[in-house]
Amino acid sequence: MTKKVRKSYNSLKWVLGILLFGILLLVAMSWYLGVKIQPVIKTQVRTMVLNATDSLYRIEFSDVSTNFITGSATLNDVTIIPDTVVYKKLTGLKLAPNNIYYVRLKKLMVKNFHPWNALRFRKLKIDVLLFDNPDVVMVNKQFDFNESKRAYPDKSPYDYISGYLKELKVKTIDFKNIRFKYVNNNTKVPQVDSIKNLNITLKNWLIDKNSAKDVNRFYLLKDIVINLNNYSFATPDSLYHLNLNELNFSAASGKLYIKSFKVVPRYDEMKFGQVAGFAKDRFNIEMSDMSLEGINLPLYIRKQELYAKEMNISNGFVHVFNNNALPKEMETRIGKYPHQLLQKVKGLVTVKQLNLNNVDISYAEFDRDSKQKGKITFEKTSGSITNVTNSAVVKAQNHYMFAGLTSYMMGRGRLDVNFRFDLNATDGAFTYSGKLGPMDGRVLNRITKPLGMVEVKSGKVRQLDFNIKANDLEASGKVDFAFKDLSVALLKKDEAQGRLVKQGLMSFLANAMVINSDNPNAAGVSLTAPIKYERVKTASFFNFIWKTLFQGIKYSVGVTPEKEKKIKLQIANFEQMKSDRDKRRAERQKRKARKENRR
Repeated sequence: MTKKVRKSYNSLKWVLGILLFGILLLVAMSWYLGVKIQPVIKTQVRTMVLNATDSLYRIEFSDVSTNFITGSATLNDVTIIPDTVVYKKLTGLKLAPNNIYYVRLKKLMVKNFHPWNALRFRKLKIDVLLFDNPDVVMVNKQFDFNESKRAYPDKSPYDYISGYLKELKVKTIDFKNIRFKYVNNNTKVPQVDSIKNLNITLKNWLIDKNSAKDVNRFYLLKDIVINLNNYSFATPDSLYHLNLNELNFSAASGKLYIKSFKVVPRYDEMKFGQVAGFAKDRFNIEMSDMSLEGINLPLYIRKQELYAKEMNISNGFVHVFNNNALPKEMETRIGKYPHQLLQKVKGLVTVKQLNLNNVDISYAEFDRDSKQKGKITFEKTSGSITNVTNSAVVKAQNHYMFAGLTSYMMGRGRLDVNFRFDLNATDGAFTYSGKLGPMDGRVLNRITKPLGMVEVKSGKVRQLDFNIKANDLEASGKVDFAFKDLSVALLKKDEAQGRLVKQGLMSFLANAMVINSDNPNAAGVSLTAPIKYERVKTASFFNFIWKTLFQGIKYSVGVTPEKEKKIKLQIANFEQMKSDRDKRRAERQKRKARKENRR
């Protein structure tokens, strides 16, 4: 029994010894081949890059290490740079690309490159090509001769490798943690943007005799996947941070998804304007579940033109605040409507349809007189905006941008509004019309009390219809405001108590002489308010729309310029009467005091 165990043990030692020797032999052979073949690999890699790029790019590296057992290799201190002489030559021949790249990295790793297939079948297959922490500089110069260029090359790259390979295939090309810089050379002064923590994966890159003509590929690839996490950018004016969380893009599906996008003010509401130095609109924006579909990636790579069939935004908010106790902004807002700003965007942008779902919008002001903040909200806003573009080609077919939105004013009354923006209008022309449904008028106190010094004591909004035509300078149109049982109280600031108090006499006069309690009135006559409102040149788009509609609402309830003048005159008379009464009382008191002194 002991002999059998000893014999089995000896056999196992021989097997393990032979196996170990075989492994050492393979390692030694791999090392030997690696050392001997290094000069060949260096030459072949450099030659392959030159041939595959028509001599536009060259690759340099300090050394290469290989392991033929695992089929892996590593290139150290790698730089891939364009040849400027060749680039100028290609430009003269109208063959140069719009983009050239400079790449620098410590290591370029090749995993599972199947060397035996390359030797036996002249087919080089690589599972993974990994660029770890690269620095990439992309320089863009747009050429007219590339306007109609296809997403696959005119001359097949196969022509450059066919001398020594039948096929070159890389399953995955990974760029991990890229530091990316974009240089725009299409302006007098080059413009530079940069980004970090970017990941790009190129899938199924293939060069063979048919791949260049494969319409299901772009730039010889089956897919390009881009990922960006936790990107933050401080605006040049140092007032905001732009935060982006989890961006994912796939070229094969043409879909881009952003989990969260935020525009975060660096200062609170009251301090923001103080830092800016004037009453400046403060934006606080957060959008979730954003997606772009039908993106044309080749168009963007070639011309930096963003084209998408559809954009979706869900579950977010846009809050705007202004402290009008501060000095007014003297800079004009003429030419800064949304559709005008879109035309000034540097790159070309076209989104055929933008869909909004469950977005809360609010506008708030701190009033210098009441020392309080008034706020108007449009909650659960949904709808769509079509033909969002600054492209002359697209505008030649349709130069109007349309917006159809449904919201709930103060969370109560349903508001349907439609905008039409003329994208070619030099005066910023646009129209808007809509309808506000039934709601309790008292919910408007959140804005009328602080900003208008008016409290709605009672009143039912039946319906508000409006149709307005506007441009950079003025708005005209009409407002039909149907309401019932309207009663208001005029307010003033009590400095001693630090709060708003009712003006009894003023409120009585307003309700008795000015305010229409019903529209239509008891006789069934309905008052339509004509609109003719001149824009304050420093007013924002939201402010202009609100003030225009507010004029129509004021006229509808009876607060016309004529009645305002009449009530002011009546109030002045009452004030004079009160002053005269106080004087007479003072005189009586003086006479009474003199009589008492004589006694």
